[in-house]
Amino acid sequence: MLRSLHMKLVMIMVLLILSLMTVVGAFLINSVVAFYLNDFYTQIGTVVSDRDLYRDLTQETAAELAGEVTGVEMLEQVLGAYAGELGVNGSNRNFYILDETGVYLAGTDDEYGARLEYTENLLAVIKDRSMVGDESSVAADYMDVAIPIDRGDGQYIIYIRDNRDTVDELNNQLFILIMQALVFGLVISVLLSFLLSKTMVTPIQRLTDGAERVAGGDFSDKIEVTSRDEIGVLTNTFNDMAQQLQDTIQQVENERNKLDTLFLHMTDGVVAFSSEGAVIHSNPAAAEMLRTTIDENTRYQDLFGQVAELGSVLSAPDYLEGERAEGDRYLELLLAPFDRENQAGALVVLHDVTAQRRNEEMRREFVANVSHELRTPLTNIRSYAETLSENAGEMPPNTEKKFLSVILNESDRMTHIVQDLLTLSRFDSGHSELKLGRFSFTGAINDLYNAVYMEAQKHDHTVELKLEPGLPEILADRERVLQVMMNIVSNSIKYTPNGGHIEISAGRTPDRVWMEVSDNGIGIPKEDRARIFERFYRVDKARSRESGGTGLGLSIAKEIIDRHQGVLTTVDKDEPGLTVRMELKIEGPGHE
Repeated sequence: MLRSLHMKLVMIMVLLILSLMTVVGAFLINSVVAFYLNDFYTQIGTVVSDRDLYRDLTQETAAELAGEVTGVEMLEQVLGAYAGELGVNGSNRNFYILDETGVYLAGTDDEYGARLEYTENLLAVIKDRSMVGDESSVAADYMDVAIPIDRGDGQYIIYIRDNRDTVDELNNQLFILIMQALVFGLVISVLLSFLLSKTMVTPIQRLTDGAERVAGGDFSDKIEVTSRDEIGVLTNTFNDMAQQLQDTIQQVENERNKLDTLFLHMTDGVVAFSSEGAVIHSNPAAAEMLRTTIDENTRYQDLFGQVAELGSVLSAPDYLEGERAEGDRYLELLLAPFDRENQAGALVVLHDVTAQRRNEEMRREFVANVSHELRTPLTNIRSYAETLSENAGEMPPNTEKKFLSVILNESDRMTHIVQDLLTLSRFDSGHSELKLGRFSFTGAINDLYNAVYMEAQKHDHTVELKLEPGLPEILADRERVLQVMMNIVSNSIKYTPNGGHIEISAGRTPDRVWMEVSDNGIGIPKEDRARIFERFYRVDKARSRESGGTGLGLSIAKEIIDRHQGVLTTVDKDEPGLTVRMELKIEGPGHE
């Protein structure tokens, strides 16, 4: 209660009034006493300095000389005559006639005179008759003056004393008046302080309520400005601050939502740890890459302790790199501290580099395969050419013709390899564009059948054609599609033993046409079927080279069909051989 600003203002006003009235009362009381003291000594001094009084007090009269009256009696008569002027009233102020030693002789108050107190002024005159004792302090409860008088018959001391009852009575009345004023002043000050504090505290309470609402996240209400004083300015400033704070929090919230969305959907994994190793934040990609559950109980040491110690990461000047294999995946790790000065925690970014590793491996394998594929015909060409050069004119014509035929065949083989590589290069660079046009899918398959029939007859193969009636025209690159069809059927002819059976079938779905080529040849093991569309991949490399294959035909076919947004795949079957299925959109690529 006493800690409230309202009560503090009330107490300040009360203490202010108390202090003010105390100072004023003390000043008034001291001023009254000082006034009476000054008035007392001024009055006595004025009367005593009168020449007639002084003459009457110091000169002997004829009656004294005649022995009719004594000096004491004469002094008493003179002082009695001047009693009014001296203010002597016989009650509060009296005069006393003393001998030179201070013994009471006569006066207006015989009772007090018999037990007269030797004050400082009286003692000073007894000690030194050349001076007048007229000093008194404000704190004393009396006022007095001692005057030495020399008459013919002896030495006397006129002592006038005032007991200050009048001053005390006036001070009492003044004190009562001050206390009454104090009471009224306190009542008025309390009322005014309540009004003042109410005027000041009410807007402050509004500010406090508004601050509590803002602290609780409620920025909907503005505080009403009821004045133009400093509190009104403060209220306006608070409203502006609350609005800016709301805008800032909204911006921070938007940025946080962006970051949360980014973390949630980014392909790289992100895990943040505190300086104690506890998980602060992680995204789903990190858990999926690490193939584990990440929650508040997960520790840094459990996930990445084998890569780098947390202390090393927190004290790292930049960042640390690491790798981790997770099953068939390769993860690249970047470990960096955030807030390096305070070492508040560490951030780990996980990047899946499996595809890059595989691409690098495929690139190395591709270069090795190209080198090998080109080296073999070059070696054969060089060998036969050297033999012809060394035995020029000595070899039988049939042998020379055979050697030259081999050189021509190997040259054609190199040409095919280079052409296939150029085709794939154009596909990879995006410079090979499709020449789309409408053509009969049935007509294309019939042209294919007629083109491979003679080649199949050489191997005693039986080629069976099964087409659904009414196949539509399709929008595609006819030359490229025929290239794919020819490649699929040629592979069936090559890799089917003589006397085999090859079936070409075709049909349609609501928005696609399809063609399947099935044979009863050597087939491909299930574990290798997924890789037959890779470049230079062969199940049996020696046999493939004997048949003249480069290992690029199915790769080119797959690129062509992918550019048509179609499907080229193998079909599982129980009987021996291989079935390859091709699907194309009727309305061409880009049509849903």
